[in-house]
Amino acid sequence: MNIALLIPIALGWLGGLLVNYLSDTLPRARRLSPPVCRNCESRITWLDYLTLRGCQNCGIVRSRRTWLTQFILIASFLYVWLNPPKSLGLPLGLIVLLYFAVITVIDLEHRLILFPTSIFGALLGLFSGTFLYYSGFQKPLLSAIGISLLGGIIGFAVMFLLYQLGTIVARYRAKKMATDGLVDDEEEALGGGDVYLAGVLGLMLGSRFIMYGLVVGILIGGVVSLALLLALIVQKRYTNNSLMTFIPYGPYLIAGAAYMLFRP
Repeated sequence: MNIALLIPIALGWLGGLLVNYLSDTLPRARRLSPPVCRNCESRITWLDYLTLRGCQNCGIVRSRRTWLTQFILIASFLYVWLNPPKSLGLPLGLIVLLYFAVITVIDLEHRLILFPTSIFGALLGLFSGTFLYYSGFQKPLLSAIGISLLGGIIGFAVMFLLYQLGTIVARYRAKKMATDGLVDDEEEALGGGDVYLAGVLGLMLGSRFIMYGLVVGILIGGVVSLALLLALIVQKRYTNNSLMTFIPYGPYLIAGAAYMLFRP
């Protein structure tokens, strides 16, 4: 084994700790705060939290997501270390990867894309997009900034139009649930956070690549949705309301952007 690979393994483990911490605290407190138990909400010491120990008060162990995130981040850091993205370079690529991981975990668990992460993402996106076009495509600095900003506007505008379409679908879904005697759960086909996320990804990809990234993300989301629908049919759990089940879309938008940024 190449001893140098211990570096990305260690960085990936630390990155996993950071992603888990942000995913545990931001949805609950909307700010950086000491970690607490997800079961009894008692304070967890930093030593116990960073060593992935269970709660000393109620005894509940850390969630599967905690361990899965740790090992996925190690694998991801190893991949990026061995295949540095030409578009971003190694250090910036790892930072973007961590940001993508935080957004994905929170959206999958809570169907939330938080405003603080969108603000940070906008700053990171503008820097990344400017770096991509200034360093990678040799554009003048002001031109690189403009391309990044235009990409952000395009991404935001496209997803805003889809968001408006989603509100129509959500109203139809609410009426159908009422007809079937179900209580409206006020789910949205697309959330406002998805619109902000598309703007962030547009800043990263710039006007040259944002449409490609959105199309890839939408196609991935469509394939996953079809697979879930087929699984329901195979398991004989399909109902008339199955098509009205919404899924978090942020991870698929991120998958499309990650494909454009991290492909060999």
